[in-house]
Amino acid sequence: MRGMRMLKFAPFAIAGFALIGFLVMWLWNAVLPPATGWHPLTYWQAIGLLILSKILFGGFGGPGRGWYRSRRMRERWEAMTPEERERFREGMRSRCGRGDEAQPAP
Repeated sequence: MRGMRMLKFAPFAIAGFALIGFLVMWLWNAVLPPATGWHPLTYWQAIGLLILSKILFGGFGGPGRGWYRSRRMRERWEAMTPEERERFREGMRSRCGRGDEAQPAP
């Protein structure tokens, strides 16, 4: 059943990806060559740029991905005691390289 749904969705996903590739190419070619003198992109270069941005910046997460994580984190935060919250804050400060600074509590 799930496989059939995926087969029905696949043409739309491919068409959407192709459309996004054309959009990236059009935006690049409309803005950057006149403004900076850079060369225009071909369609395949735009697709490559799109894939590279996915790899570097981790986009295409889909709707609700960030919402789920923030909701889950909020639930976990609310279940913590004040001592656990402070211990969590200290751990995050030390991981982020801010262990020596005095940080105000959020």
